[in-house]
Amino acid sequence: MAVTSTTHTSKVRPRALVRASGGPRYAVALAVDALGTGLLRPFLLLYGVSVLSLSAPATGIAMTAGIVIGLLCMPAVGRWLDRGARSTVVAASMLIRVAGVAVLLATPPGHIWPFAAAALFLGIGNQAWPAAHAALVATIAHGRERDTALAAGRALRNAGLGVGALLAMACLAGGTSALQTLAGATGLAYLVAAGLAWSVRVRVEPAATLSVTSAGHDEPAPRMRALLAANVVYVFCLNVPEIALPLVLLTQLDASPVWSAAIFVANTVLVVTFQVPVTILMSRYSRRTALTIAGVVLTASYAGFLAVTSLGHGDANGWAAPAVAAVSVACTLGEIIYAGSATALVTALAPAHALGRTLARFELSTGFGLAVSPAAITALAPHGPTALWGTLAVATLLSASAVATENDRMPA
Repeated sequence: MAVTSTTHTSKVRPRALVRASGGPRYAVALAVDALGTGLLRPFLLLYGVSVLSLSAPATGIAMTAGIVIGLLCMPAVGRWLDRGARSTVVAASMLIRVAGVAVLLATPPGHIWPFAAAALFLGIGNQAWPAAHAALVATIAHGRERDTALAAGRALRNAGLGVGALLAMACLAGGTSALQTLAGATGLAYLVAAGLAWSVRVRVEPAATLSVTSAGHDEPAPRMRALLAANVVYVFCLNVPEIALPLVLLTQLDASPVWSAAIFVANTVLVVTFQVPVTILMSRYSRRTALTIAGVVLTASYAGFLAVTSLGHGDANGWAAPAVAAVSVACTLGEIIYAGSATALVTALAPAHALGRTLARFELSTGFGLAVSPAAITALAPHGPTALWGTLAVATLLSASAVATENDRMPA
């Protein structure tokens, strides 16, 4: 596929946005894949315990192992992308999850190893998809059009995840048979998505992606250690509405579980609605500046959570929970700016020949942050608001400073 440059623009028309995102078939593939992930991901643990009669600890360990091994596969995914593959890798990330669902459905009750194999396949597919998708979009779109297309893909994926989770929740009342039907529907969704993604047929010639030095060796991916380390901290924001806020609301503020659900739904709606407009708005700044701003906004929101939870501990008048919900809007804004600038910055910094490896390293840092953040949050929370929110605020502010001052290949 020939790759051409596009003119910088801060506004992208809907039809151009769909084209920049891979076309209508690819957009449908993203939506179907997200729906399938939303159907299964939150309920894989429940499937292992309820349908397969496995113990909760064994099920959790198997799922964690799948995520970790999926991360270890990322260097191979990066090399595959750098050999020119694009839509094939996206389709493969979906097909391996089809295999995972098939193994899951074939697992007899009480057998942990087949379940672990299913979790492994699902983990590899989930970890490989973001880098493969970003590489595909970067191949067919450039400049700010590419940034907006990446943002649109994230908004679409969040919408699919939300709808899938709601459908899965509705199926819970049906018991074991409903969960098995749910898993089967997920596998079918992945299969359809894989076919649609593969039909886009996007790849580049290896000669266009490889740069050879005078010594005859491939140039390595660029060093972005500070950016990757900062990303591990930034990504904690994704688990704030899912883990940190429900934990604080229930255990420290004695608030109704309705508040946790409302904040989670509001977060999803805000991301789906404002991801593209905010990304376009932030295009007036460099990508590095936008990512720094995201860190400042997240730091401010953590400081807000610290103030609200410290003052509202043991709140008898019930004002603390609404205040936490209000501050969560600022946290979501920081998440939106972060999501719209982080992958865009990494993609802009990566040379064409090392795009896959660079994105793979970035996804490794993202996956590591997502893996350690639940343990870090749950370990800090019992020690009080200052331990949790103060630590997150300081770490995020330091990360934003590192992003702002890192000296790498270009300012982006």
